[in-house]
Amino acid sequence: MSARSTKSHELVERALELSRADGCVVIADEQSTANLRWAGNSLTTNGVTRGRTLTVIATVDGREGTASGVVSRSAVTVDELEPLVRAAEAAARGAGPAEDAQPLVTGTAGTVESPDFAEAPAETSSAVFADFAPALGEAFARARGGGRELYGFAHHELVSSYLGTSTGLRLRHDQPSGTLELNAKSPDRTRSAWAGRATRDFKDVDPGALDAELAVRLGWAQRRLELPAGRYETLLPPTAVADLLIYQLWSASGRDAAEGRTVFSKPGGGTRIGERLSGLPLTLRSDPDEPGLESAPFVIAHSSGGDQSVFDNGLPLTATEWIREGELTRLTTSRHGADLTGLPVAPAIDNLVLDGGEDRSLEEMVAATGHHGPCLLLTCLWYIREVDPATLLLTGLTRDGVYLVENGEVIGEVNNFRFNESPVDVLGRATEAGRTERTLPREWGDWFTRAAMPPLRVPDFNMSSVSQGV
Repeated sequence: MSARSTKSHELVERALELSRADGCVVIADEQSTANLRWAGNSLTTNGVTRGRTLTVIATVDGREGTASGVVSRSAVTVDELEPLVRAAEAAARGAGPAEDAQPLVTGTAGTVESPDFAEAPAETSSAVFADFAPALGEAFARARGGGRELYGFAHHELVSSYLGTSTGLRLRHDQPSGTLELNAKSPDRTRSAWAGRATRDFKDVDPGALDAELAVRLGWAQRRLELPAGRYETLLPPTAVADLLIYQLWSASGRDAAEGRTVFSKPGGGTRIGERLSGLPLTLRSDPDEPGLESAPFVIAHSSGGDQSVFDNGLPLTATEWIREGELTRLTTSRHGADLTGLPVAPAIDNLVLDGGEDRSLEEMVAATGHHGPCLLLTCLWYIREVDPATLLLTGLTRDGVYLVENGEVIGEVNNFRFNESPVDVLGRATEAGRTERTLPREWGDWFTRAAMPPLRVPDFNMSSVSQGV
């Protein structure tokens, strides 16, 4: 029997029936993708893919504790199920007691079974681009007439995850994710500008509007200015704010903080929960029901690590405020991490929103920039790497356009820089936040697409050296 002919929920049920372990979790992920790519104002490739991955997590009780074994394989058929289950059980028996061991989640009324658990997976197709593709063709024509070349790609993915456990959970979540990245270049390749968007279905993405935005930026770049390294007043667009704060969320382990290893550790012991991190009334939060950014309402963990635990699979997720009006209120914790630290259980959620700023666009923030010194307007950040976990100091590069603002106007493009900054410090020093809008992080867009951020004004952003990148 082929891998695709067997229904996903049937594979989950059969794997659970085959289990001889003390506990078992089975996750079937059905993935479908559709994509378009283009270069030089012409489509180059398009394609559609389908795939299935089955993950079996076996737990085995022993005198010293409970061990876990995890095995994942793609394109699994019914005949291959038993070897997969046995491999997970063997991995558990060969492992020592799992540090994060907890009773498997049992659920409460209304959280045990999804009503669509036995239904076919959701799938995407090239039809998702039915309106987008013609609009992209019109953008090509306008760019060609304006002396611009457009490069980029559009990617849409639908993942249906089926989660079943030996404790009776039967949960299912469908996750659509779409990204658009568009580069405009001058014919001689000396000028480049980038724009990106995240979407669930490509119905809210206008390539013509993005091309018009990039045309303005290429116009700014016709005048080139050179600036030295230093600290500059800087306007960070939503995409750059997202890249910084997503990394901050990934680094916000409650356990690591309690053990004194991160920027969220309190000197002398404990965590910084309750401390004010920003003078602005900003709230950083995640919510699986956030409109337009909806994500899985329960834990789906294919492996354990950090503050993620396979024993938490199926644990309900609810709206969580990580920072409330400038004050640190939560750090990420699994149930095991919560037991160790005494912090509330707060698993990571697959979206992130920063709000609490003024109802002001980035363009309005540019127009409000005074004449007391040079102000930089960034396009995006790139190649971000951690330098010091104790302060969450990050380094990275600017890319595809850094512009100089004077007296409320952009007067030209300047060279790129390498920056050295901590997201926590950036929040603490920001003097203005604008209107929150959905955005696509440039650096982390392959892993995290559901974000909404405001632009930020930072009076002394550290451009540590000049970069020759474009």
